[in-house]
Amino acid sequence: QAQLVESGGGSVQSGESLRLSCTAAGYTFSRGCMGWFRQTAGKEREGVATIDSDGSTIYADDVKGRFTIAQDNAKTTLYLQMNDLTPEDTAMYYCAAELSGFLRCAPGVYQPYPGDFDFWGQGTRVTVSS
Repeated sequence: QAQLVESGGGSVQSGESLRLSCTAAGYTFSRGCMGWFRQTAGKEREGVATIDSDGSTIYADDVKGRFTIAQDNAKTTLYLQMNDLTPEDTAMYYCAAELSGFLRCAPGVYQPYPGDFDFWGQGTRVTVSS
């Protein structure tokens, strides 16, 4: 069974960049959709970016043009490159995977919600100071 672990978070200043990683220790991700979500205190967990097995990506409006989601060729690591960070990006960031392969995500087709995913990491904290 997959064990997802996020890393790469930290504290940065406005305009700087971070690259988050999500690894599945000893496990190759299934062919289903994978994604990054973020959550702030008192708010629901919200989608940041998803990537499907065919490479299709979906980004939240607020991160389009700044964030990039990608997966390595070995299908062992999911990345989120975050550029031009702002204080509004401050949150706990979680990666998520879907085991069965049934879940699809593609522009204009379906944008997954947190409840659609089977596995989650422990989260990595991103703090952006102005």
